[in-house]
Amino acid sequence: MEMTDFQKTLLSRDTGGKLFTQKEFDDALEIAKTEIMTFAIMAAKEAAMIEREACAKLADECVNIEELGEAIRNRIPKQRQ
Repeated sequence: MEMTDFQKTLLSRDTGGKLFTQKEFDDALEIAKTEIMTFAIMAAKEAAMIEREACAKLADECVNIEELGEAIRNRIPKQRQ
């Protein structure tokens, strides 16, 4: 069976002696996706904790309870757009 030009080009390059099968690539991709999702979940949890702490600080410093809700909503004005 004759090799395609792509196969010839690929095999002529120095790849460090390491080529991957489709299964190895798929397995590595699945691991990478899992790691990315794990990191995203951890980052979201951390962001929620930071936001909760910032809102608690606003509540602790609030003199007028009627203004607390608006102070929390305006904590990050760009997010209200």
